Amino acid sequence: GEHAAGTEFMIGPLFLLSGISLPNVIWGLLVGNLLAVLSWRYLCAPIATQARMTLYLHLEKIAGGGLVKLYNLANGILFCFLAGAMITVSATAVGIPFDIPMPSIGDWMPNNITFVVITLIVGSVIAIVAASGYNTVSKFANIASPWMVLVFLACGLVAIKQLGVTDWQSLTAVWGTSIDFAQALNTFKDVNGAAVTSVEGLVEAVRADPEKLKHALEAFKVTSIDELALVTTDSFHGQSAEGGKGFWFVMFFAWFCNAAMHVGMADLSVFRYARKASYGWASAAGMYVGHYMAWIAAAFMLAAQIKLSTSINPVPGPMANNVVGLAGIICVIVAGWTTANPTIYRAGLAFQAMIPGSNRFIVTLAAGIVATIAGVFPAFAWKLLTFVGLYGLILAPVGAIIVFDWHFRRHRSADAIQKYQFAGAINYAILLAWAIPISIALYLIKFHDVTPHYCTLPAWIACGVLYLLFTSKQKPTVAQ
Repeated sequence: GEHAAGTEFMIGPLFLLSGISLPNVIWGLLVGNLLAVLSWRYLCAPIATQARMTLYLHLEKIAGGGLVKLYNLANGILFCFLAGAMITVSATAVGIPFDIPMPSIGDWMPNNITFVVITLIVGSVIAIVAASGYNTVSKFANIASPWMVLVFLACGLVAIKQLGVTDWQSLTAVWGTSIDFAQALNTFKDVNGAAVTSVEGLVEAVRADPEKLKHALEAFKVTSIDELALVTTDSFHGQSAEGGKGFWFVMFFAWFCNAAMHVGMADLSVFRYARKASYGWASAAGMYVGHYMAWIAAAFMLAAQIKLSTSINPVPGPMANNVVGLAGIICVIVAGWTTANPTIYRAGLAFQAMIPGSNRFIVTLAAGIVATIAGVFPAFAWKLLTFVGLYGLILAPVGAIIVFDWHFRRHRSADAIQKYQFAGAINYAILLAWAIPISIALYLIKFHDVTPHYCTLPAWIACGVLYLLFTSKQKPTVAQ
């Protein structure tokens, strides 16, 4: 339900707009998803099936209840913003029958009041469903997910048909042209300073600006504004450039976009019910259906849109509508819903754990309200690649503490961890081991433009090593 859902409509097209070649997308996702599956199978599932504890209980035993509350605060806030991006995705489809202008990729703020109202309505419904509890959330996913997988597949197949390709060479050529075309448009701004997302918008932008017009005529190799208005991908011949993003970018993103769940140990909570660690292989279903087929299918949808209408705006609702019509509109609505539902539910649980005795329904509803307000701002959806990278970077290193503790201090003994309980509220050695690598990584991201998911693995390893160093004098076991 989560891995073939709302985020897939955004991430695939963003790969194309990032200038990544089709072979790099295909091979990068193949390897990156395999590494993610191996992380679930050999890091997360073995600890889960032996210790049989949730992440939160496991962390509380070695780090103290106060640090778990801090983790839950970070967890809950990040979940709310991720759910907000998915509410935006659903709202882009709800607005189509009403012919409401959708935000473009250059819009960080909502571009009309009607979109805000629709987003608030959609978010309110999703929040109520999430607050209704786990059974409601899971039933919704069980009904919606199998159908959504088929719609994603249909979207990809129909998009390939719309591209008019007959073999691998023509497919990669069209993909490359789409990249060049998008990058050419991205060099222009409209009269309001927002990004130009179509030839029609470009023509409007250059009519009153001689310098922009000259630049546009040179970029698209035409001699007049009338010729510029008729430019299509078939008549455009640009210079291909990937902008430094290739195989490694895709591989590390695919591996660590769910870092909080596998190397971050959040899925201890799920796999603690598994009979044996080999059940970790089940994660391959979500990865290769959702984070492989669905991402590529969504990217083909944008390529088809660029070819048919010269629009590079990756708004999920219109893209799906252009490919499979009403089924696509419904799928986008439901896909955003099936991701936002469990995400808000998790956020509610995280906040509830911080406030003992609080009402789960009210706390989850409050998390849903925060997510809905975030959904009004489309920037969270357009910056999803960066946001997901930061999400994994911040939460994943906590999993390293559990992994290193399990293997090097508890020596893979369930009895040892069950009998241990840190005496204080916060184990400051663990807090420092978590904070130092993240702080360094955030500095590199902010001031040296390092891609977030490149930092996750070094930060994870550093956190585990620092944990062993900082806790070397702490007693390995304390009887309860």
